[in-house]
Amino acid sequence: MPNEWIFEQVAGPFSFTEGPQWTGNNVLFTDLYNHRVLAFDPESTKVKMQFQGTNQGNGLLYSRAGELLCCEMIGRQVSKLNSDGTKEVIADRYQGKRLNSPNDIIEDSKGRIWFTDPRYGEVRDDMELNHESVYRFDPTRDNAQLERMTFDTTRPNGLLLSLDESTLYVAQSDYGEARNRELRAYPIMKNGTLGPYRVVHNFHPARGIDGMTITDTGLILATSGWGRNGPGPMINVLHESGRVIEMNPVPTDMPTNICFGGTDLRDLYITVGTGELFRVRNSGYQGVRMTDS
Repeated sequence: MPNEWIFEQVAGPFSFTEGPQWTGNNVLFTDLYNHRVLAFDPESTKVKMQFQGTNQGNGLLYSRAGELLCCEMIGRQVSKLNSDGTKEVIADRYQGKRLNSPNDIIEDSKGRIWFTDPRYGEVRDDMELNHESVYRFDPTRDNAQLERMTFDTTRPNGLLLSLDESTLYVAQSDYGEARNRELRAYPIMKNGTLGPYRVVHNFHPARGIDGMTITDTGLILATSGWGRNGPGPMINVLHESGRVIEMNPVPTDMPTNICFGGTDLRDLYITVGTGELFRVRNSGYQGVRMTDS
């Protein structure tokens, strides 16, 4: 049986934390409304500023190549953040039109980048695209074009690949009456496109999934819920079938994202809408090293 989870606040509060990524030595995460990336060092327990000027940076990706990619929400682009403080635009348009508001980002074993592009909030009159989709591109190719992967999502949020990369999990996290809050599983076809999805779990009418990670046995750990309705802020442990194995209440509202960390990848780091960074030591689960996938 997994250990009882004890949530330890290790940093913050800041403005709104997101995008935790374990580098092998520390945890990078975004301080969204302060437009910066912070780094938490488990050894010293200190937090230092890693990058400033992220335009409400949300999801982060610490890639296999050791590069740091960031979804800039109000910058409406995916950028590479360099250690010297400069950044490079990786993706900002689809078919000549500006992206909506890149949110979450992952990498597959081929080095291709997948990201979601919803638009949350009330301001929508500046949107150039008439859809909110998941995209994929290969940053190693010159003049790589974005591929639109989903044609049926509205406000796609967190995303995750199964261990064998045969399935793309997408958090369809819309809000309002009669809106879908689902964890969807899209089969990745041999030609690289996505097949029809199945609903793994339906979170309606509560807040759906924001961010996700995966264990070395293929279980999905997902942040969801809030204090407004439903079971409250949670980290759910889900089987790929949709069976809920555990529901772990989070000690503050609106958990946003999660990653494994520590030398054995058994610790969990959780970001939240109230601005803290939490850690659960020896969660009872183990993450996946990049070289394992």
